[in-house]
Amino acid sequence: MPSRKKTSMFASAFCTCVSSFVVICVVLATPQWVSSEVRFSRTNASVTISLTYGLFHGTCEQFVDAGLQVSKTTFQVADSLSSTRSRSLNVALIVLLVLALLSSLLSSGFTCTNAVSNPYQTFLGPVGVYTWNSVCGVLILIALILFPVNVQGNSLSEELAHGCSTSLQTHLGSKHSYGYSYWIMLLILFLNIASLLIIYFYDHARYSKKKEQERPIENAPKDVILF
Repeated sequence: MPSRKKTSMFASAFCTCVSSFVVICVVLATPQWVSSEVRFSRTNASVTISLTYGLFHGTCEQFVDAGLQVSKTTFQVADSLSSTRSRSLNVALIVLLVLALLSSLLSSGFTCTNAVSNPYQTFLGPVGVYTWNSVCGVLILIALILFPVNVQGNSLSEELAHGCSTSLQTHLGSKHSYGYSYWIMLLILFLNIASLLIIYFYDHARYSKKKEQERPIENAPKDVILF
């Protein structure tokens, strides 16, 4: 059975890993990744398309001239994308988050195993926790970078706006505001770092204690050496 200190440390790391898993589920499920207002010209009028969307679905509203509003509609992101680059990057983001979800699940399993037992294999111990938390953190960091690249580099909102309305002509401008579904990925990074720090402090304390027990014989008392 593991020591009380080990159990408490790995139990704390388990809580942070499970929290990370839950937050990733929220990120995937909610559509509040970004809100955009895209302005277009139309014959004798200007149109503003207001969109709120995530990786899978979203909503859009259309405002014509002096605030005349067309009813809100919902759309599927994948069905509204015609550009290969935008679609590929959107699929890549989904794959990254699913892999991060699996990494977080594995990290939760490893921390739980170490909290209740002393696994013999090295990779099942702190090394495994380091590995899967690091993988999860890197994947989330890549997702944080790629989504704005898709929105602003590949004109994702403008492309989705064309699927919400017809007869749109010249693009006049866009404004983007990233929502909580995007920003809480920073919380996932924080939780992964917290897990790594907890296991690092435990591992460092264990290593220091082991070194202290294996101190050289010259540091031992003289009467022990004579004996």
